[in-house]
Amino acid sequence: MSDQEKMDTQSKYVPPAIDQTAFNCPHCGALTTQTWFTAHADTIKDKNTPVIYTQKEAEEFEVGDDDDEKNRKVKEWFKKWMTSIASERPFLERHNGQDRYYDLNNVSISKCYNCGEVAVWIYNRMMWPRTGKGPQANADLPREVRDDYEEASVILDLSPRGAAALLRLGIQKLCKHLGQSGGNINKDVGELVRLGLDLRVQQALDVVRVIGNNAVHPGQIDLRDDRATAEKLFGLVNLIAEIMISQPKHVKAMFDDLPPEALAAIQKRDAPKSK
Repeated sequence: MSDQEKMDTQSKYVPPAIDQTAFNCPHCGALTTQTWFTAHADTIKDKNTPVIYTQKEAEEFEVGDDDDEKNRKVKEWFKKWMTSIASERPFLERHNGQDRYYDLNNVSISKCYNCGEVAVWIYNRMMWPRTGKGPQANADLPREVRDDYEEASVILDLSPRGAAALLRLGIQKLCKHLGQSGGNINKDVGELVRLGLDLRVQQALDVVRVIGNNAVHPGQIDLRDDRATAEKLFGLVNLIAEIMISQPKHVKAMFDDLPPEALAAIQKRDAPKSK
């Protein structure tokens, strides 16, 4: 999706619904086409249980350099499949043995044209991904931060204090994703300000006790937190991601779209002048 298309859809929001073929994706937020799938069930043979792999098992599975091309491709596919299983997220996979499947009624799957992620529905209710009361997450948030963000959104009404704790933890992870240590948020945020984060964001983080003398340790419950504090933290997570990830990405995309002659002229202009 182009930057212009994204801007055109930001002003319109179509909530996910079972009777729509286009709506705002619960994963990436884009207003785009959704492809619908029915669900089927395949009997597990010999009284076995569902196959589960951990992230560690997927990472440790080796594809040998000495394998022939056919074996290597099979192992590469299997490693990718293990990684998808370990993600604990629903995903789609083509399968040729369709005659073995049973229809699983009242279960449907929608797939986003923009990001390729799926949503799982039972009757007319979206059961995955979990959605909550918080604002839409920035689409460029790294997955580990987004997981904390979405969990905080789900529990916002039930436990604003718990939501605030998760969001502070998410900010710590976001700092680490942006190249900082992740061990001292005061220092991390100060460095991000030096790299381009608005100083006012640093001040706002002090207000909600992410940094400063009254900072709460990431992940800890603070009895002073309320819903308003949690809502501010949602906004700050998105704002940091917008300034430090989304904006540079959009600028780079526009620069890369320049015609070759314009890029050559810029390169020539910026080249060091010989003495």
